[in-house]
Amino acid sequence: MNLGVIRRFGVVVRHRELGYSANAMVVWDVPDDYVSDVGRQLASQSAVTLCYRRPRRLPDWRYNLFSMVHGRDRDAVLAEIARLRADPLLTGIPCQPLFSKRRFKQRGARYSGLEKAA
Repeated sequence: MNLGVIRRFGVVVRHRELGYSANAMVVWDVPDDYVSDVGRQLASQSAVTLCYRRPRRLPDWRYNLFSMVHGRDRDAVLAEIARLRADPLLTGIPCQPLFSKRRFKQRGARYSGLEKAA
């Protein structure tokens, strides 16, 4: 990393091969002054594998916080979402689970134009 050859080291988990066949991107409509607190809370949960903020696209898209939840089946994912929503910080915050219908190839980050280390 000091030489700039490696920027980051990570892993791509193929969740279906591990028995997790259902996943949903849960989108949340969080008041903007509250979104950092809610995001930290969601990101700290073991059921949440990704959590990030994105700008709203009003009037068509009101959601500003996105979190990914995986489960062995759809009912397991819905149960995790219900558990998350029971948290006092999340109670009453509108959300919508968006279940995946297709699987795309997963791969890590790729960088181009890097100079070779001497």
